[in-house]
Amino acid sequence: MTYAEDMVSGGHDGLMDQIDARTNLAGTNKMEILLFNLGSNEKFGINVFKVKEVCQIGKVTRTPNMPGGVDGIVSLRGHVMPVLNLANFLGMKPEKKHETMLVAEFNRHILGFLVEGVDRIIRVDWDKVHPTEGMLSDKGALINAITELEDGTLVSILDVEQILADAFGEAVVGNVERIESEHELCVFFTDDSLVARRKIVEVLDKMGVKHIQSNNGREAWDRLKAMADAAQSAGINLHDQIQVILTDAEMPEMDGYVLTQHIKGDQRFDDIPVVMHSSLSSDANRAMGKRVGVDYYVSKFDSIVLSSTLRPLLT
Repeated sequence: MTYAEDMVSGGHDGLMDQIDARTNLAGTNKMEILLFNLGSNEKFGINVFKVKEVCQIGKVTRTPNMPGGVDGIVSLRGHVMPVLNLANFLGMKPEKKHETMLVAEFNRHILGFLVEGVDRIIRVDWDKVHPTEGMLSDKGALINAITELEDGTLVSILDVEQILADAFGEAVVGNVERIESEHELCVFFTDDSLVARRKIVEVLDKMGVKHIQSNNGREAWDRLKAMADAAQSAGINLHDQIQVILTDAEMPEMDGYVLTQHIKGDQRFDDIPVVMHSSLSSDANRAMGKRVGVDYYVSKFDSIVLSSTLRPLLT
């Protein structure tokens, strides 16, 4: 049994105890990654907070009209979930059948990822995690960040939101009521996932709200500071320019928790609420957000909940 398997093979309760102990990572700009392989020389990773447990795959049942890369469904601890063969989904051709399953929970979905095996859990600084946007194509579209191990090995971090969207379709943005206002309204948002940014823009456009976007926390803070400096020099209240800041939790360079700390530590943003919009929906993650000063926490992706949270902050 590997180190990582030993840490997570205790099942759901064992891993939840470990995750609760990891909530002290909030504000440290660090993350923990579960490393795994898919039968090649490449190393892959997923945020530990997204993993409920690691187990051997049980009986997989095929059903009609399965999306490409989905092997079937499996029942585990009262949950019936789809099982996605990651190697096949990424266009790889493994030599042997994969029987280790990562049970992941994100965006209010539970999904099994078939992998060849897990390696270990590592803790890394977010500023050592680099975005891949504009760097990779093809299967790289399903990888949104890369980090480097001490021995020089590169680790590709999965964009699980993009994988979910590609496998099962993007979340549908329903009827969102437009805000009627005499003043121009603006939300500043940051998210490293292309599919998430696209959905947020769709919601804000339907609400009739202007938006400014960035791709990670570092870029967001640089832009927010520049806006605050310009407003201060012009004698303008920054709240007149942006009314809400919406941030993802996990982002390369700087995560949403550290970004929130910076915002809350600068009195020029005192009148601007911070909403954390994350695929990590557990109570532990909400507690992490609250600890650093997040005003509201919204799980991805529900357009009605998101718009309902933003509406009273904009009117």
